[in-house]
Amino acid sequence: MAIAAGTRLGAYEVLSSLGAGGMGEVYRARDTKLEREVALKVLPATFARDPERVARFRREAQLLAQLNHPNIAAIYHFEESGDARFLVMELVLGETLRERIKRGPLPVEEALRIGKQIAEAMDAAHEKTIIHRDLKPANVKVTPEGKVKVLDFGLAKAFAGEAASVDPHDLPTGSLAGTLQGVILGTPAYMSPEQASGKTVDRRTDIWAFGSVLYELLTGRQAFSGDTVTEILAGVLRGEPDWQALPEATPPCLRSLLRRCLEKDANRRFRHAADVQIEIEEAQAASAPGAPVAAKLPARVAWRWALLSGLACFILGVVAEFALWNLRTSPASPPVTRLVVPLPATDRLAELGQPAVAVSPDGKQLVYVASGGSGIQQLYLRAMDSLEARPIAGTEGGSSPFFSPDGQWVGFFAQGKLKKVPIPGGATLTLCDAPGFRGAAWGPNNSIIITQLVSTGLFVVPAAGGKPEVFTKLDSSKGETSHRWPSLLPGGKVVLF
Repeated sequence: MAIAAGTRLGAYEVLSSLGAGGMGEVYRARDTKLEREVALKVLPATFARDPERVARFRREAQLLAQLNHPNIAAIYHFEESGDARFLVMELVLGETLRERIKRGPLPVEEALRIGKQIAEAMDAAHEKTIIHRDLKPANVKVTPEGKVKVLDFGLAKAFAGEAASVDPHDLPTGSLAGTLQGVILGTPAYMSPEQASGKTVDRRTDIWAFGSVLYELLTGRQAFSGDTVTEILAGVLRGEPDWQALPEATPPCLRSLLRRCLEKDANRRFRHAADVQIEIEEAQAASAPGAPVAAKLPARVAWRWALLSGLACFILGVVAEFALWNLRTSPASPPVTRLVVPLPATDRLAELGQPAVAVSPDGKQLVYVASGGSGIQQLYLRAMDSLEARPIAGTEGGSSPFFSPDGQWVGFFAQGKLKKVPIPGGATLTLCDAPGFRGAAWGPNNSIIITQLVSTGLFVVPAAGGKPEVFTKLDSSKGETSHRWPSLLPGGKVVLF
């Protein structure tokens, strides 16, 4: 039953109704003690009469109240007044993304600005092991000042049991045992495949939902739609979004970001919201005024072009090496080099967004990044005169490998850190933070040049580890937005980037 304006619930005076959904009715109210306006989410009567569910909800609310981030709507209290049980929350004014999308797709720059703030909210919550589980346009508001606020963070798990009688495109589903395997909990159009299958979920479920929301912001349509819940879930489990619906101005790095977020296999999805933030910053730089815009290519054509380009470069390299070798006067025979690197059937080479292969300075060893049968990405080492590779311990989650000048170490990035590991075997060492890594080069003076952050110049750090120091600075007069992918020329005195 709706609560009339003027009704008092404890210290709170109801001012007006803000809406209703599967998790109760929401009211605008005045806190008579602190003289501020708040939002009250009043739980359904059937829920409020169940002491066990109320106790569980209270425990979850206490955990959620610890979230303190400018892009997350805060939870203040869980209160009781008579038969009513309700949450006291931050009052967020403005329109939801669902309301905004009804007016049409958003420009790329605006969608990225909103997406970056959502990713920042996810990162803050995930750091406290809190998963949203029901991220969707209706749960994100943009204030009149342009600030993004994510609503109801974690409440899907806390509520876990009531279903809304609404449009199936925005239908939350749930169960009393919302955290157990085999239970579907979330909104069908934004559910990850593992969530739709009732499997245990983690932060990667939110990353899938984020990709669905960002796709919808850019296209004005849902990534997965249908007339019934069954049709929607079938699309989530087996279908693909219409990638051709993305606007022509969508940068290639943004297209790649969306595909990574919406990977059916959770092991191939982004693992951390911080990684999503980095990719969004890349896309913002690529879509900035004056930045070159690549022509839109069908996915198959782009994939073939990348493959053919890579093969062409490889063949040219082999031919050039062969020519140079024949010009040498040394009568010594070249070492045996097998150029085919077959991967086991269970392995998959890392995606092309980051360098996945490195060859030692003497040309005798190869390191590559791949995901094994367990789905865990790590570095593998293979001698060039061998057909077998071995995983390098301590490199789980690693990418962008590069050799030291003496070939005794391999540097790489993992979990937002620059690390190195000895080739003969031994412990992995962390050298410094590198949350926005975009390549590295190991110099002969025992220092490493890195891109530590996406939108900055290069940094240099001792190979033994330490505090990175500025190596290059951006020249804004030339429109520079980032220095990345450093490479040392022979002699180690000149750096290309």
